[in-house]
Amino acid sequence: MMARARPSIRFFIRTALAGQVLLAVLLLASETDFGWLRAWMAGTPAPTGPISPGDQVRRYEPRRATPDFVAPSADPSIDFPEALPERLSFSMRSAADDESAVLLQGAIAPGDADRLQRYFEGLDASPSLVVLNSPGGVVSEALEIGRLLRERELDTSVLAGMSCLSSCPYVLAAGTERRLVSLGGAVGLHQHYFNTPGYLPVFLAVEDIQHGHGQTMEYLISMGVEPSLMLFSLNTPPDEIYVMVEDELTDSNLATEIVD
Repeated sequence: MMARARPSIRFFIRTALAGQVLLAVLLLASETDFGWLRAWMAGTPAPTGPISPGDQVRRYEPRRATPDFVAPSADPSIDFPEALPERLSFSMRSAADDESAVLLQGAIAPGDADRLQRYFEGLDASPSLVVLNSPGGVVSEALEIGRLLRERELDTSVLAGMSCLSSCPYVLAAGTERRLVSLGGAVGLHQHYFNTPGYLPVFLAVEDIQHGHGQTMEYLISMGVEPSLMLFSLNTPPDEIYVMVEDELTDSNLATEIVD
């Protein structure tokens, strides 16, 4: 009887390499936005231009400084970059009635809450208002920024020409008053991620996502905002954005006052 051949070292190397390639593919798939594929399969291009009640879903383009559903800004004191920063930038501005305001502009990334805390500590005088122009970003970091703003009892605002999308509305929700939300700007939500890799077992991924949604709802309640706000995000794919209209902003209490 012939002895069974033992696997060679080359076999083990090839198997290990194949496993690494498979893991890399899974990691890439978990971080890739396949919204373009869904749009192609649907065969219908996403709508563009200003929104109206019932026509509020637009393509989510986080690198675009001024989405086509946002009215142009008439404020010459605010510089809008061609592409929003990959991380939040902080700068002082004068708002209505020469009120001091901090403009938060750009994407929300890990560590931004600590950066903002240090920025506030370095100011000679504390501002009373935070103006937001952000495509969103990391949800947990947006919640930390929101808690920081509420601790400092600051108001929040989205002005004409600006947009506050994805996780940014959770920062907006933290304002003691959300009193200058202009209809010339845009506030929008969609489904978001909770840093859950796609290769995890389904039960672990679902558990993490549910925990993240629970934390977000608890946060909104603590800020005096209706947790039903999350319906707009849960029903909108991550490659699209649901832009809220006036009744939705006020009924959810995300806006305490709207100005034009």
